[in-house]
Amino acid sequence: MNQLDIVVMPGDGIGIEVMDSALAVLEQLEARFGFRLRKHTHAGGALHYAQTGTALSDESFEAARRADAILFGAMGLPDVRYPDGTEIAPHLEMRREFGLYAGVRPVRRLPNTPRVLADPRSDEIDLVIIRESTEGLFYSRGKGVVEHDQVAEETLRITRATSERLFDFAFRLAERRQQRRGRPGGVTCVDKSNVFVAMAFFRKIFDERASDFPTVAADRAYIDAIALDLIRKPWAYDVLVMENMFGDIISDLGGGLVGGMGLAPCAEIGDQHALFQPAHGSAPDIAGKGIANPTAMLLSTAMMLDWLAQRHSIACLADASDALHAAVDSAYAERIRPVEFGGEDGTLAITRAVLAELAAQRA
Repeated sequence: MNQLDIVVMPGDGIGIEVMDSALAVLEQLEARFGFRLRKHTHAGGALHYAQTGTALSDESFEAARRADAILFGAMGLPDVRYPDGTEIAPHLEMRREFGLYAGVRPVRRLPNTPRVLADPRSDEIDLVIIRESTEGLFYSRGKGVVEHDQVAEETLRITRATSERLFDFAFRLAERRQQRRGRPGGVTCVDKSNVFVAMAFFRKIFDERASDFPTVAADRAYIDAIALDLIRKPWAYDVLVMENMFGDIISDLGGGLVGGMGLAPCAEIGDQHALFQPAHGSAPDIAGKGIANPTAMLLSTAMMLDWLAQRHSIACLADASDALHAAVDSAYAERIRPVEFGGEDGTLAITRAVLAELAAQRA
């Protein structure tokens, strides 16, 4: 029962490098906690498209469908595009095909990292952005039209079925965070309901679902106000749930609040499937230099272990997830100084530091 199958897709650029870090850490965790993840590696992405004419083979796509989880590096290169001008992004197809409606983007300041905001309360930043990942404005991907080179149109789509699942997910996550942190939490619906009918519909559904979770505070805010308040007082928020495009933008702002995308993990979760990846891209400008920060990949891996533990009721996976989170925190507190923060620690040094902290936990 402690054996599961995961599909590993390193992808392009630094995706390959940070995936190596994740696999090294998983190897140590498997040996310590007594579980096994059978790893099936599949090629895909922009370079694969340039070489073969396909971004992800049907075989690889179906392997991802059958897997217990998908561990994903990064795919896409700015100079490799489809004929319509869009970038190579197979994970967007997986979101739609596998129903990965909840894009979970934790935003938490790690120990001993530079303070981006001057206010000392920014040390307390610990929130989660939940981005609906299958519809919203992204619903139009591949369906937009340009008329006579004069007018371009895309369509935003909000459905009750997806929104209900999304809001229930957000409230349940807030409940779990309350239990773990030992203090009240809340969910904020982020929209533009003062302007768009679709957003008013989104908020209406939020209000309906909130009534089923009386122990979790429910709040509402416009997207422009949230953009302001995430700079003024991000420590005041717990779980923020929003439409696809808004979540795409705000989650990058969240990464910036805690030091950058190298510290920004991500999970794409549905009712039956889940994909785990760093929120950053393939970063071809630093690929091959050994300076990519694998922290977001490692934290995404911890999220995968936690999700698998819940889904399959395997306690040792939850223990491994907690151990990895603690090891990352300890490594930053004690020794890590990544290159993007003016230090000298690149991919290998950060990986070794986390592995050393995992080993020290057993001493």
